Amino acid sequence: MTREIAAEAAVWIARLHGPDRSNHMERECRAWQARSAAHRLAFERGTDLWMEAAGVDRAAVARAAAASRLEGQGGEGQGAGPANAGASGWGWPRPWALALSLAATVLVAGVLVGQPWRDIDSYDTGIGEQRLVILKDGTRMSLNTSTRVQVELDQTRRRVRVEGGEAFFEVAKEASRPFVVQAAGTEVTATGTAFVVRLTPPGAGTSQALDVTLVEGQVVVREAERRTQTPKIVPPIVMAAGERLRVRGDQGTSGGVTAAPAQPQRDRPRMDQVLAWKRGEAVFDNASLPQALAEMNRYSATPIMADPSLAVLRISGLFKTGDSAGFAQAVATLHDLRVREHPDRVELLPR
Repeated sequence: MTREIAAEAAVWIARLHGPDRSNHMERECRAWQARSAAHRLAFERGTDLWMEAAGVDRAAVARAAAASRLEGQGGEGQGAGPANAGASGWGWPRPWALALSLAATVLVAGVLVGQPWRDIDSYDTGIGEQRLVILKDGTRMSLNTSTRVQVELDQTRRRVRVEGGEAFFEVAKEASRPFVVQAAGTEVTATGTAFVVRLTPPGAGTSQALDVTLVEGQVVVREAERRTQTPKIVPPIVMAAGERLRVRGDQGTSGGVTAAPAQPQRDRPRMDQVLAWKRGEAVFDNASLPQALAEMNRYSATPIMADPSLAVLRISGLFKTGDSAGFAQAVATLHDLRVREHPDRVELLPR
């Protein structure tokens, strides 16, 4: 978003809050906003500032904007305004310059107080919950169970920080503002594409894991700034559609020295399996029982537990997420096991 667009938005807002507001003016403003996403964002943020700005005489700004338009109708400024400023310069007559400076005061006040051109929002989901978020740039962000993200949009960059869980991004194309997803010290950069980021916390004997699966388009995965001296991704990796990049965290310490992280691994998973959660399903293809239980337990507050002797069993099939009892019964039937249900858990036991 340029300063010019921000200033044009300021004038539109001032005019619309003045006594000269009309249906024709509203249609002109809507047409101006329809010209680009940057225009719409500038108008939205400017309106927020107009309502929030303190210490500024908003009525005076509106009166100045209205008066400038009336004075401009009889001379060279007739018809001048944000919708038809000349390409070689602003094209504002002197009265418009006055309205511009006053309206811009509202925006400048907001910049000094709260960085108005930067939106920072947080989104999360609970256990078993899914959520679709449409960002202001048009990007679709689908959040899976137990996911936490922070979104920051400004005039030069779109940034999302995944703090846990899994998210599917369908990025709105905007070459001038890269879309960057950060997770576990790694950055995924795109301009317009679709990909999944899954961040798995460390567990018993396992390190933190990050999976990036590219559904379509192209992304670049690189190392974010790190406090340690051991990089995980050197050089940056350019992913192709259908690929998954698996990045594992540090494996712990030994004698006070941090072990080197595992090198990223690439594979090509079944895409219907990666995106099965969007259909409320989990798909397993010869997965170990512990792996299958870990996946199913993401979606339910009632975990399924299994006797350690059953870890050698393999699971294949399609199952409904969130249905712990149904999954346990299906596995018990397949492998001739016993199911014991408790108020807070479900157990799989050998007969």
